[in-house]
Amino acid sequence: MTMKSAGEDKLYSVNLEKITDFVFDDRVVRVFADMIRRSVPGYGTLLSIMPVIVRHFASTDSQCYDLGCSQGACTLAIRHSLQQDNIKIIAVDNSPSMVASCRERLAQDHATAPVTVVCEDICHTAITNASLVVMNFTLQFVEPGARPALLKAVYQGLNPGGALLLSEKIRLADDEAGLMTDLHEAFKRANGYSELEISQKRTALENVLLPESVQQHKQRLYAAGFSRVLVWFQCFNFVSLLAVK
Repeated sequence: MTMKSAGEDKLYSVNLEKITDFVFDDRVVRVFADMIRRSVPGYGTLLSIMPVIVRHFASTDSQCYDLGCSQGACTLAIRHSLQQDNIKIIAVDNSPSMVASCRERLAQDHATAPVTVVCEDICHTAITNASLVVMNFTLQFVEPGARPALLKAVYQGLNPGGALLLSEKIRLADDEAGLMTDLHEAFKRANGYSELEISQKRTALENVLLPESVQQHKQRLYAAGFSRVLVWFQCFNFVSLLAVK
């Protein structure tokens, strides 16, 4: 079986007459792994540290959720990190193309923890008996007005002592935003993206990826009921928070 996502990201390498909003379709799936590697600083580090988080929070006879699972990189990281018994993983994404690719990857994986892949809007996902919920660069694509209810549902579905791992691109204060944006774009250039690609991708995302500040995230998480919210990782304007019930 051949992976569909083996291509190099050239989606914005030619001058487009009209730049449409970014969508997670078949074209993106084919280059997604390359796109993430070259666009999201620290992404590989986040995945490499996943075993530490999983083994601390995942508990026997519970469920782990990967909301916005895309091709299942985080789902697989969770699956290979589990040391406890009788844990089920639920991976959810609203893109049929991503779900198909995730299922394909899981079919080639030899770990034994059961995984259910669901194609639906994560705002409609029922969270139950959860010890760990992961949202890796997912909330930023959810309409802002729907975010409080989604995080409240995650909180209510978590068992006491469970956690939400929330990674996001963030909006920074004016005195920080310029430098961090410059460094992020320098990171993209260092990974082979041209000025045209960076500019056109930015335009495609501006109405789709809606970042918020760390303070906004913290306020919303505390309002949802979480007792502790910590920033445990940051790379330029990308942050990962750990919210504990």
